Amino acid sequence: MVLHGGSLWCLLLTLHMSACDLKTPGYDSQEVVCSQGLSNCTMEDELLLSLKENDSAHVLNLTPYFKLCCKDRAPCRLCLVIDAEITIHAGKDLEDEGHFGADEEDYRGETRNQKASVTVCYNTAHTMPTCKRVEFTVNHAALTQQNQAKVSMVIPEPAWVSFSSQVFIYSVKPSQRKNIVAPSLDEVCSQKLHERVEECQVPTLLSVIDKEKNQVDLKFVGRNKSLPSVCIQYEQNGRCQSWNRQTIPLYSVTPCTCFQVWDEDTQMSRRSLSCPFSNTSKKSGDLFHRNMWNNVSVSVGQGQMNNHHPMLSWNVSAPCRLEGEVWPCHREINCKEVKGFRQQLANGEWRQNSKGLWKKIGFFQDINLQRSPCVMVKVRGMGHDLGPFCFNNTDRWRWSLLVVGFMLLVCLTTMISYFLRSFVKKCVGSLHRAGFVKVGRLCHVVLLSPPDADAGVSESVCQLGSLLSNYGFSVSVDQWSRKEQCTLGPLPWLHSQLLELKSQGGRVVLVLTRRALERAEEWTQWYKGDIKTKGEENGLPKIWSPYSDVFTASLCLIQADKEQGRAGERFLLVKFDSHPSSDRSLPELFQGLPLFHLPSKTKTLLSELTVGGARKVSCRWT
Repeated sequence: MVLHGGSLWCLLLTLHMSACDLKTPGYDSQEVVCSQGLSNCTMEDELLLSLKENDSAHVLNLTPYFKLCCKDRAPCRLCLVIDAEITIHAGKDLEDEGHFGADEEDYRGETRNQKASVTVCYNTAHTMPTCKRVEFTVNHAALTQQNQAKVSMVIPEPAWVSFSSQVFIYSVKPSQRKNIVAPSLDEVCSQKLHERVEECQVPTLLSVIDKEKNQVDLKFVGRNKSLPSVCIQYEQNGRCQSWNRQTIPLYSVTPCTCFQVWDEDTQMSRRSLSCPFSNTSKKSGDLFHRNMWNNVSVSVGQGQMNNHHPMLSWNVSAPCRLEGEVWPCHREINCKEVKGFRQQLANGEWRQNSKGLWKKIGFFQDINLQRSPCVMVKVRGMGHDLGPFCFNNTDRWRWSLLVVGFMLLVCLTTMISYFLRSFVKKCVGSLHRAGFVKVGRLCHVVLLSPPDADAGVSESVCQLGSLLSNYGFSVSVDQWSRKEQCTLGPLPWLHSQLLELKSQGGRVVLVLTRRALERAEEWTQWYKGDIKTKGEENGLPKIWSPYSDVFTASLCLIQADKEQGRAGERFLLVKFDSHPSSDRSLPELFQGLPLFHLPSKTKTLLSELTVGGARKVSCRWT
C-alpha cells in the first residue's frame, strides 16, 4: 500500500514542528510517504559504490529529525525521519514530442508518466554510509507546484545510530548536507512514552532507616533474586564508590549521601541517581548533619607568596561541601580575630580527595607568622565554632608560655600531691597487701581511645593516662602521639607500641563507649561477611574519627588472639561511669576480656595491670 495525497502530507508537517524536537506519533508500517503528484513510492537500500545516475530528480533541501516509532503495545523504537524537497525535470522523451497537436499532447501527458528516483545517505562518525533510494512515478499534471514535490523517509532503528549520536545526512546529486544529533536517553526517558522504551527502565531504590540496628537498609522494588549494581557518592557530582551490601552503617550517612543504581545486563546501562537523605525529618536530619560535622577536619600551614610575603594556608575537608566562614586569629587568652580576613567556604572550588571527602584549600596573605596565628571555622547550622587550629612556631612568646606553664604545673602538682596523699597511701597499702613492694618501673600500657569525637570522653582518656603514668607505668596514649601517627601512620604506630609492649611486658587498654560497642559489632559483621565472600571489597565509607584506624586495628588483633586461644592476655577493657555506653551486652568480640568500671574499680585495674602483667608477660620490678 502506498500513501500519498495532500491531506497526509499536511499531517506530517503538523507533527514536524521542529527538526530538533522529539516526536512521538504512532508507528506507521510505511517507510516512505510521497506528496501529491508522486505515486508508486518505494524505498530500498543502495550501496554507495553502485549509485545510479539520475538527472530527472534533484534534492533541493533536506530536513532530518528523530521520533519514537510505537506500534500497538510493542516497545517504542528510535526512528530517523528525512524530509526531502525535490525538483523534477521532464524527461527527453516527453520534451521531444512538442510537434503533436495540443489535444494529442495533452493526451500523451496524461497517459505517459515519468519514472524518477532520489538517493539519500546517512552515517555517524567512523562508520560507512548507509544509503536509501526512493523510486516513484511522476504525474506532472497532478503536481501541486510546478516541477516540485516532497518525499518523507521513515527509517526505524537506523544502522549505527544510538541515543546522543551525531548523524550526517546528505544527498549525492546535487550535494545537500545536514547534521543532526539524536536525542539523549535522559531526554527520551522524560517523555510520556518512557515506560515503553526498554532503555529507560532502571531499578527503583528505597532506603529504610533501622535505628535499632544503627543501619540503613537498601531495598529494590520488584527485585527478589538478582540485585542491581549500586555505588555510593557524596554530593550529586561526587565520585561514586562501588557498594555490594544491602545495608549501610547509620553513622556514615550524611545529608549529601547519594546512590546510583543500574543493571549491568542492560545494553545502555542507564543509571538512576537518588539522594534520599537531603530532605528528611528534623530528627533524622539532625543525625545526618551531626555525622557530617563529626568528620570535619581542618589543617593549617605556612607559605610564601611570589613577592616573598608570608602566607597562612588552611585546608578544610568534610563528607559534604560546607557553607560557612574561615578567619585567622591570634591566640591570647582567647583567639582574637584578625579583622578584615574572613573568607566564605561556599565561594571557590571544592574537590574530592582520595578518601572521597570534599576539601577546600585557601590562604590568608600578609599574616604575621611569628605570632603563631590560628584559624577559626564557622559551619552553617552548627551550634558552635570550630577551632582554633593553629600553626605552631618556635618563637619567643612560646618560651614565655612555657615558663608560665611550668610554674602552673608546679603549683598544680603541689596541690594534687596534697589532696591525693591519702589516696596514694591507700593504694600503696593495697599493693603491699597484694605482695608487692615499692615499684621502680612497671609494665608498658598502651591506652587506645574509642572512635568518638566527644570532648568529654577524650578528656577522661587523658586523665586515665596521667593516673597510670603517676603510678610508674610506661604509658602510650594515642591522643598524645598524633604527631608520631602522622609521621609513621596509625597502623605502623600501633605495631611499634606492640613491639615495645612485647619487650617490656604490659597490656593494651581499650576504652569502651556506645560508639565503640557499635563499631565492634559492625566490624564483626564485616569480618564474617569478608570471610563469606572470600576477599570481596566490603569496606565501610571512610569518614571515621581520627582514632578509628588505630581502634579498628586493635579489633583485628583481638580477633587473632581469640582464634589462637589467647583472649585476655594482651587486651583489657575499661568503661567510664561518667560516660555510660549502653545497656546492651558486650559484643561477641569483647566477650572473655577483663572489664573494669572507672573510677569505682580503679584499684582492681591497677592490680590487674601489675599482677596480671607480671603473670602473663614478665614485667620488671625493683
